[in-house]
Order: sequence, then C-alpha cells, then structure tokens
Amino acid sequence: MTTHSSYQHADPSLVETWLKGWSLAKGVSLPVPDHDGFRVDVGWADQQIRYVFPTISAGLLHLAQTITQPYILLKVCAPATAIQPHLPPRWVIQPPGFMMTNHLPDSPPRLHLPDGYRLDIQIDTPVLIATIYSAEETVAAIGRMVIVDDHIIYDRIATDPVHQRRGLGSAVMAALTAQGISMGKNKGILVATPAGKALYETLGWQLYSPYTTAVIPA
Repeated sequence: MTTHSSYQHADPSLVETWLKGWSLAKGVSLPVPDHDGFRVDVGWADQQIRYVFPTISAGLLHLAQTITQPYILLKVCAPATAIQPHLPPRWVIQPPGFMMTNHLPDSPPRLHLPDGYRLDIQIDTPVLIATIYSAEETVAAIGRMVIVDDHIIYDRIATDPVHQRRGLGSAVMAALTAQGISMGKNKGILVATPAGKALYETLGWQLYSPYTTAVIPA
C-alpha cells in the first residue's frame, strides 16, 4: 500500500505531544500507539474513539475500510483532498482543522483587557484555565492549556459571540502564554478552526499541517 506524498508529513512525536495535551485538557485516556498512528479511547456519546495519524498510512486506510459504526473519528495531518479518494462513501469529511505551532517570546506578552472585563486564572492540575468575565460576571472568553514535556498545548479557546471583536481571544492567549513562559516553556501547539486560524496568524502562529477529520454519520 503506497501513501500519498504531495504534502509534508507531520512529525509523529509532535502529533503525539499535541494529542497528549488534548487528552489531558479533556480529561480522557492518554493516547496509545495503534495502526501507524495513535488511539484515544474518548468514551463520549458522540465520540467513542479517535484515531490520529501523522500522515496517510496503511493503518489509516485499513481502519477506513473496516470501521462501519459511527462515533469513531479518523483524524490525519493531511489535506482533505489527499485522504478523500481513499475513503469509502460512508465516511464524511468534517470542516477543516489546522495544526499550528509557535515559538513563543522569552518575555510574557502584554495583556490588554477592555474596560469592564476581568481575568481569572484557575490551575486545575494538569489543566490551567484562563477565563475573562464581563461586567455582568458572565463568561465572555475562555481557554485552557496543558504542559507536555517542553510544549504548551492550547485547547478550547473560545469567545462568546456577544463579546467578539473586542480582543478577548487575544487576551486569553496572552494570559495562557504568560503562564507557560513563567514555567520555562516556549513552544506552542494547537489545532485551530478556520476562524481561529485567522486569529492565531495575527499572533505569530504558523501553519504546521492541515488536520482533516472523517466520521461515519449516525
């Protein structure tokens, strides 16, 4: 079985590092090697298992051919156009993701909060949560980070639609980054949505790899 070679293959160790951080942030089982990639037994109602692959491989293609039940996700660091031709028709490609990396500055970034907002940092080992509250004490923006080896893994950075376009997403990232730098870490990894990718690029993040998800609908 040959693999697709028209894209740059991701480093398996980097993918595993990110996936460990994702698992810790979500409170699920840590990844284990499986079928040329990694498996996480998630156990959620809408996601029982996720397989994550650094590249299109024989193991990934075998799973695509043999899995028939829903709620098992195949994820690969490759563009959708590369993996789609190898999938049986029962698989549906989800909206695109983007694995991104950043070499963080030596000194913490400045935190800019608009008037009427406040920041709270909660350390719930191993997850650190930065929350920005509005003047009404509702959650306006939130994000999480986990340290894995020498990397900071960012997860679930989100701004409430009512409070968007006020720099709150950037403020959450700055707060998390400052915490990571204070721990002596300067390498960041995250997986972004298309909208998130645009924000992170303004903060100096670089695209490392397309990140494609396929699932069998229920």
